[in-house]
Amino acid sequence: MGRIRSALLFTALLGLAASPTLAADAKKKPAPAKKVPAKKAPPPPKKAAPPPMVTADHKKALAEKFAGFKFGMTKDEILKVLQKQIDDRFEEKIKATTDVAQQDKLRKEKKAELARTSSTYVKFDGKKTGWDVSIVEGEFAHGTGESMMERWENDGGKNNRRFFFFRDDKLWKMYISLDVSMIPEDKRNFDTFKGVMEGQYGKGGIEGGTISWRAGEFDARAVDRLKDYGALGLVVEDPKVRGDLMTAREAVAPKKAETPSVIKAVIDTEGKDHPDVKSNSGAVEAVIQSNGGATKK
Repeated sequence: MGRIRSALLFTALLGLAASPTLAADAKKKPAPAKKVPAKKAPPPPKKAAPPPMVTADHKKALAEKFAGFKFGMTKDEILKVLQKQIDDRFEEKIKATTDVAQQDKLRKEKKAELARTSSTYVKFDGKKTGWDVSIVEGEFAHGTGESMMERWENDGGKNNRRFFFFRDDKLWKMYISLDVSMIPEDKRNFDTFKGVMEGQYGKGGIEGGTISWRAGEFDARAVDRLKDYGALGLVVEDPKVRGDLMTAREAVAPKKAETPSVIKAVIDTEGKDHPDVKSNSGAVEAVIQSNGGATKK
């Protein structure tokens, strides 16, 4: 019974192929393929408005974040400033005790603190570092003469970290990772952060999780990294160096890989892959005739 049904189905298909209507349709001149209009290039993205300029009082408050350091300093010059700051801080502790053993312990701690900061110096010369995935991962690039040094600042009950960023061995930016432990957990969000930052430094330009200000010879940014690192940062940087550095980074950035030719052939990125019905019309006619059909003349 299955063979009979298959035979009947095959016969019906042959009859359909040989029908005058189908044969006539095969002989008809195909409609010309519609040209696909070239895609217009998307308009360039609008430039964001520059951050607002801070007032004199807010600029003074931001300038305090330099903490005795200046743009253009070398690593060794920064270590000299740190040495003096550490000496002054430990000198008070040493004078506060008459215990000789305790004094010796404090002197060792003082020496170790500076040595630890010096040991954190790293050059971003292409070799992967532990900072490539960190709270400062977007603050540097490899192969552009950039380097960094880091120091814990736990004075006055605060537990901050200061990152010194260099370009060609000259300080151009400092990133201060703020102590978030002083903020209740249920208040650790961007709205709270924004309120605190703008309360201290005035209304800033907001883009994503970043609040920005201009202060003339330096720019400042408050950075929300709560979601990925549970951290908040405050950045002061030299805008002149930043502009030149961004150009250098673009020059060494890896180029976007081109779509392989095989993939291009499949997805037809240029819209040229249209079937040539006219050139294939003879093949259609041959199929009909081989099945016992006839085309109209």
